[in-house]
Formats: sequence, C-alpha cells, structure tokens
Amino acid sequence: RSLSRGENEEEKDQQGRRGLSFKCLRSLRSKICEDDWRRPQGPGLEPGSQEPEEKKIALELLETEQAYVNRLHLLDQVFYTELMKEAKTGKTVPEEVVKMIFSNISSIYQFHAEFFLPELRKRMEDWNHNPRIGDVIQKLAPFLKMYGEYVKNFDKAVELITAWSEKSPPFQELIADIQVCANLTLQHHMLEPVQRIPRYELLLKDYVRKLPPQSPDRGDAEKALEMIFMVAKHSNAAIAEMERLQNLWVVYQRLGLEDDIVDPSNELIKEGPIQKISTRNNSTSEKYLFLFNNMLLYCVPKVIQVGAEFQVHLRMDVEGMKVRELKDTEFPHTFLVSGKQRTLELQCWERGLSWFPWAFQDAIDRKEKRSETFKTAVHGLDTPALKTEELGRRAPQWVRDNLVTMCMRCKEPFNAITRRRHHCRACGYVVCARCSDYKAGLQYDGNRPNRVCQECFIFLTGHTVLEDREGKHKGILEVSSALPIPSDLLCSSLQLLDKNGKGSTRGWFVIPQDDPLVLYIYAAPQDVRAHTSIPLLGYQVRDMPQSESRHLFQLVQSRQVFTFVADTEELKQRWMKAMARSAAGITDPEEEEEEDGNPCDEAE
Repeated sequence: RSLSRGENEEEKDQQGRRGLSFKCLRSLRSKICEDDWRRPQGPGLEPGSQEPEEKKIALELLETEQAYVNRLHLLDQVFYTELMKEAKTGKTVPEEVVKMIFSNISSIYQFHAEFFLPELRKRMEDWNHNPRIGDVIQKLAPFLKMYGEYVKNFDKAVELITAWSEKSPPFQELIADIQVCANLTLQHHMLEPVQRIPRYELLLKDYVRKLPPQSPDRGDAEKALEMIFMVAKHSNAAIAEMERLQNLWVVYQRLGLEDDIVDPSNELIKEGPIQKISTRNNSTSEKYLFLFNNMLLYCVPKVIQVGAEFQVHLRMDVEGMKVRELKDTEFPHTFLVSGKQRTLELQCWERGLSWFPWAFQDAIDRKEKRSETFKTAVHGLDTPALKTEELGRRAPQWVRDNLVTMCMRCKEPFNAITRRRHHCRACGYVVCARCSDYKAGLQYDGNRPNRVCQECFIFLTGHTVLEDREGKHKGILEVSSALPIPSDLLCSSLQLLDKNGKGSTRGWFVIPQDDPLVLYIYAAPQDVRAHTSIPLLGYQVRDMPQSESRHLFQLVQSRQVFTFVADTEELKQRWMKAMARSAAGITDPEEEEEEDGNPCDEAE
C-alpha cells in the first residue's frame, strides 16, 4: 500500500488543491463499513482457536488501539514536532500555521497513549479473572468528544498543507522526507483520527452482539455502546457541518462573494433554473434561484463568467414570504412568490423542478416555527432569583440588559451617558452606578470583593448606608413585572397601537393577582416600574376582525379607545377574557364561574 514520492505527486495533481480532504470525507462512511481494516483474529490466537468470540473482539480492539497510538505518535511526535522545530527558525512556515494544521492532535495522542491504551492492556491481562471491557470504555468515552475540534479543522488543515507545500519548498521537502519513512502521505495519516470513532462503534456493536445473555459485562457494554454512539454522532455532526460550510463557500464563489450575502450561518435549501413570466409581453425568460433558509436570491447567468457565474438581481427575505400555485393553461406548472421586496410569477418548465413550490413552503414554515419558538421563549421568560440564604454562595443568573429599561433598585431609567447599566454580582439584577457603588466579598468567587447593589451589600456585610431607602414609599406604578408569576396572573408581550392606527409600541402587559382591576404596561419584562397603568373597571372589550395577520382587540370607554395587537389568536382570546373579567369587577375566579355566559361577550 506504500506510495512512492512520484505517485504522491501524480495523486496530488489529479486531486487538485482541495480535492483530497473532501473526497475522503464524502466516502468515509462507505470505507469504514467495509471490514477490510479488521483482522480476522487477535494477537496470539491461532485459526480455529476456542477462545470466546467476545474475547477475540476485545483483543482486536486492543491490537487496533496499539496500531492507532503508533499512528498518533507519528503525527504528534514526528510530523508536528519536526515542523515546529523548523517553524521556529522562521525559514519554512509560521508557527501558527503548524498549530492550525495539527489542531489538538497532541491532546488526542496523550489521551490514548497514557490513558485509553494502558487501561485496555491492563484489563486484557486480567481477562480470565475479570472478563469485561464495557466499564473501561464507559469511563473514558466522554473524553472522545475532543475529536469534534479535530474533525472540524481537518479540511482546513489539508488546504494549508497543499498551499504551503507550493509556497515553501523547505516545508514541502521536510514533509516529503518524513513521508518516505512513514510509507503514507501526511494527509492519509491525518485521516486516521477522523475514522477512529466510527471504528470504535463497529467493534463495540460486534462485541455486544457476541456477548452471552448472562455476561456480567452486558449492562456496561451496552451503556458504553450508547455513549460511543453519541460521540460518533457528535463527530458526524462536525463532518456534516464542515461539508455544509464547504458547499456554502462554493455557492458564494459562484455568486461573486458579495458582502451582504456571505454568511456562514446560512443554509442552502435548493437551487436550480426557473422561468420568469413577464406580465408586460406575456413571455418567459430563464433565471436561476438560490433558496436559503432566510432569503431567496433571484439571479441571471453572466454572459462572461469571470469571477462569478451568476449576478444577483434581487434578494427577498423568507420572513413574510408567501407562495401559492397558479392554474394557468397558457403557462402550466406556475406559482407565485410574494415577499416584502417583490412578487414573482415563476414557471417550473422541467418536470424535475416541481420541487420548487414545496421547497419554498418548507423554508417559510421553518422560518415561522423558529420565530414562534423565539417569541414563546421571550414571552415565557422567568429569571429565577437566588434565595436570600444563597446570596454570595452561588453565582446568580444575570438579568439580560435588553429586558430592563430602568434600574431594578431605584427605578430610574437608564441612558447611555449619565445612568448606565451594571450587574450586581450577588443577585444578578441590572442596576445603575449609584445603586451598585458597593463592594462585598462573595463566597463563590473566593471571597474577593465584587460590585454589588445596596440591598445585597447590607445583607452580606451587615453594614448600614447613609442613603438607606427602606422607608421610601413605592410609587403607584412601582409594581414589579418580574415577580414570581402565580398560575392565574396574566402577562405577555402586546402591541399598543397609536390613535391613528399606523404606529405601535411593544411592551410587557401585566394584570397582577393582587391588583386584578388594573392593567400595568412596562417597557421590558424585567422592569420594576410600569410606565402606564389603565384601570379596567367599566371598560368594554371589543373584538376586531383580523387584519393583515394581526390579531386586534380594543378597550373602549366613552371616547377613550385602546387598540391592542396580540401575536396569536389564542393569546388574544386570553387577554380579552381577562380584561372583560376585570372590567366587570370580577376578582374571584369562582365568582366568574357562577356568571352566565361568556364575560367577553357581555362586555361587548
């Protein structure tokens, strides 16, 4: 299987600058599924040996582990060490490049050479008294997650080897000299760690399958196999992510690498040619679509393809997009894509492109699902406060800056110049500089002095301060929206429309249990003072027809009208019911059940 230097050069020319790693990774699963890398018997076992099948597999694991550690030794102690020596001379390649090529190979080598292999060897020597390996693998399997970093870096590492081999002849010569002794190319040796986790999984599956039903190792082995499976899944996810990024980069190159398009978080869903129907002259023209998870690129092929294959004519956001099929006898297989930027009438002129409408709808559905999940997470946000006895002993959960608009202690609004946001390191509240101008030792931080708010300072130190505000009366609007929420307390995000109905303000709306006849409006969910309150007694609650996917309802009293927008129809109905109950003066839930009819209907 050895490759001569001439064959290596020929192979490199055929594969090109970037072909090796991608080709190897794409065929990785099929290569590993073949059993040509497995030996038919373990060391010291003759053909026809009467040793139990599970022991043969355990010995095979030990043998392959020893060979793998030898390969890791070659990568870390030979290739990496020698290249780092040359890099420090400044004549071949920068040290940072060498580190990027080999990633965390030193940690992987140390783990297998000093922990995994010795544990396996020790267990096999004691097999007759303790015939099991499941507990050993189970104990060490979590450390195999370190492979994720190596696998993600693999493609970039091979690119760097290729690029610097062309750029630096001394670098290429040093690698070639080592490869003569190592039989295979550096790239092939570097592929071994990528393949190792799937091979563990295959061996352990075989081991579990061959175990007798009453084997003392069955429970540990099955659990170890489950853990290896999760590690393999983690590694496969890294490979999939790397392939996704590589494919995405190829697409961006075809589009000319425009700054407002290149984003590594994007996901390409579909691409292909399409016919655009002109509404002016009733004709069609060929275009090309790239559908991502968050946008649609409407492109035309470039006549002179220098630097880019396509020119982007239009970018449409998937958010707010709608798609529907059209029944047009003159142009069959047409569909309409309507977005914020433009509406396009398109035709799938080939039978194989009938996936376009379904792909559009799938992208829209996924976008809406993510948005709803985000909204639910924000609306249901509850930042648990530490118990008093835990202050200073445990690190608190910090309240996020964007959830408050005023100091959670003195209730003064924040601004960018004179009243900035700070966090109390004891309770996690967002407070102003005046309210957090104190230092107290915190047990969870080694009793080192940390910035804390006045209330926590008094509790932790027992000292009093000159500006003690304990006697200060709360203002009428100082009802915290961040209090623990009882089961019958209604609070969520709503929009309050302007009088002309054109503009709106989003806020956090609360009807507290201890004051159920008043609606409090906060700028943010964790604010401790409302900026507006509306006494609900005597108001009427009116339903309004849905307008442009907006769920509207009103509070009306004489000439005073408040128009609200809920995010969902279900949320709208809950608010209408709660407001109608408060408007009727009903404060006891049992009293509501005795009423005849629907409170919302009565209020209307």
